[in-house]
Amino acid sequence: MRVMGVDPGLTRCGLSVIESGQGRKVIALDVDVVRTPSDEQLHRRLLIISDTVEHWMDTHRPDVIAIERVFANHNANTAMGTAQAGGVIALAAAKREIDVHFHTPSEVKAAVTGNGRADKAQVTEMVTRILALQAKPTPADAADALALAICHCWRAPMIARMAAAAAMAAEQRRTYQAKLRAAR
Repeated sequence: MRVMGVDPGLTRCGLSVIESGQGRKVIALDVDVVRTPSDEQLHRRLLIISDTVEHWMDTHRPDVIAIERVFANHNANTAMGTAQAGGVIALAAAKREIDVHFHTPSEVKAAVTGNGRADKAQVTEMVTRILALQAKPTPADAADALALAICHCWRAPMIARMAAAAAMAAEQRRTYQAKLRAAR
């Protein structure tokens, strides 16, 4: 499975692509950070992010996009910009019929480090080890994008089992309700 990990942001948007192998083996294929000037108008900044992300999707052909879920932030402007960047990315994926999954920062940290409260240095260190990189990815947005992709690769089997269980439960509910209606 090829996963594109995205750490959304208006000033810096981390992008990565990794491929999963047997078990927990993952291989980094590409990583970068899209930067937009803070003095540029919002719609122009979102266009820069959109154009870059669309190029990545068309070039790398990911099977799924893993985006960091926006969490409550003390700075509402930062949270809003992050959400807008994430929305642009999800829209680009939808246009290409690529599945999108959102993961919280604590889910990503727990998956990569074993600690949902790990700091950025711990995440970067573990990403470097897991992917056997020669150097630590910088800035932190690049490491976070790689961590998101790793998290999704490792959580994907559980996500699929949960979806299958939910579908089976829904089907059983429909069957039971149909039997109740027929008995009336």
